[in-house]
Amino acid sequence: MASLKGEQTLESSELRKAGLKVTLPRMKILDILEASSSRHHSAEDVYKALLEEGEDIGLATVYRVLTQFESAGIVKRHHFEGGHSVFELDQGTHHDHIVCLKCGRVDEFVDETIEKRQQAIAGELGYEMTDHCLYMYGICSNCKDK
Repeated sequence: MASLKGEQTLESSELRKAGLKVTLPRMKILDILEASSSRHHSAEDVYKALLEEGEDIGLATVYRVLTQFESAGIVKRHHFEGGHSVFELDQGTHHDHIVCLKCGRVDEFVDETIEKRQQAIAGELGYEMTDHCLYMYGICSNCKDK
């Protein structure tokens, strides 16, 4: 754990700012979320990545840490079709998702027309929209061609 003390990284300051104690499991899980080329991870994905790195962190701990990260605003949890939950680092920018029903691929997109229309609908119904999420489902081009 000596290397943890020597590394006062952005990650440890993020954890402290969120009110979380800097622990090895939290740092390792945050490392995996930040280093991965994929932005969306299930708890099982994180657990498998930890195992591949030779880390002895249990699946229950992964779930607990991801839930703590969600409460602290470090990650967002998305509940996709079929009970499939994934986590992504909250980078402060809004985007929506389209999910392949066959392979589970997730693509992100931003569309100003959709954003404006959602604001208009909320206003027409007398709401001040504070947050929203849009999930679209379909079959990706890779699966469609199979």
